[in-house]
Amino acid sequence: MDNGLDIEERCCVLAFHAAAPDSPRKLARFSDEFARARVAGASTESRRNVLASCARALKCSLDWAAAERGLKWAEGPQRNIITMFDPSFPALLREIATPPVVLFTVGCPDALHHPQVAIVGSRKGTYCGLETAAQIAATLIRVGFTVTSGLAAGIDGAAHRGALKAGGTTVAVFGCGIDRIYPERHRDLANQIAMSGVLASEFPLGSPPRPYHFPRRNRIISGLSYGTVVVEAAAKSGSISTAMHAVEQGREVFAIPGSIRNPMAAGCHFLIKQGATLVQDINDIVGQLPALPTTLSLRHVTRSPVDLKNVESCTTEERRLLEACMYDTATFDQIVRRSGLTATEVSSILCALEVRGLVRSLPGNTYLKIIN
Repeated sequence: MDNGLDIEERCCVLAFHAAAPDSPRKLARFSDEFARARVAGASTESRRNVLASCARALKCSLDWAAAERGLKWAEGPQRNIITMFDPSFPALLREIATPPVVLFTVGCPDALHHPQVAIVGSRKGTYCGLETAAQIAATLIRVGFTVTSGLAAGIDGAAHRGALKAGGTTVAVFGCGIDRIYPERHRDLANQIAMSGVLASEFPLGSPPRPYHFPRRNRIISGLSYGTVVVEAAAKSGSISTAMHAVEQGREVFAIPGSIRNPMAAGCHFLIKQGATLVQDINDIVGQLPALPTTLSLRHVTRSPVDLKNVESCTTEERRLLEACMYDTATFDQIVRRSGLTATEVSSILCALEVRGLVRSLPGNTYLKIIN
């Protein structure tokens, strides 16, 4: 049985990983050469020579200093370095075409082995989108899944927070070095995630969040997960990239439909046209996951009717106003125009409905009808 790498072998992997961190082709070549040397039972010195020869052929230099820094970093609390040669490497992630050679982690690495569902979406999600992401995350937690995302602003952050609020575990995959938090305003969120879940990155320590890092990060998000849920996404976005990676990896893709007037719904509608599962409730997600742990029960995950809270007690005018709100955010002027009520009447009724928890006021003089 392979018990993983010893300290010298780990140093070799980190050295070639740091030599070509932005070249998957070179990393794959290094990995193949190293694996063959291990199988052949070559000595540590021989392995180093093999890697040095490979580096010369690929016109790069092994970075032993970076390897030592990595090993030193891993001595800190809750810090781990998991390589693709270790038995503790996540099984689902190992199945993808180009698994990461190294994962730097902070937190509880066992979370990487939990059954996961990814939730991704726009960095500029609407209020409804953020709330939907948080609700889906919380429900997935309640049925036994871990929620995986990319710690980005918008939908990603909402998914992580929803999972944490539900008392669950969440995984955040970085597009930069594990010792850098991006965006910076999510530092507190990252710390909360690490307490029960895990932060993970394939990029060397100190790596900045470069644009071309994020497509590579996205393949890890989908690769760790049984399925990927896209909540809101533009037609061309990183979320669509994550979904495409999931398709290539043979994983499920789910999309939340939205208003045809919302540009952030265009990506989800595209995915649905391409065959992604349209999601109306949690059963549409869980029912498509063949790897659902047999110990979980779905008896309490039923389709929730889209009914208004305490709607029976509403007056005729209140019902007209609620109908004018529709099922997305609406501005004050839109509500006046749709309801046919005067501005004074709308203002008064909105205040009453908000007190009763049927309407929520949002920034920009907009309102959201609350549904069960």
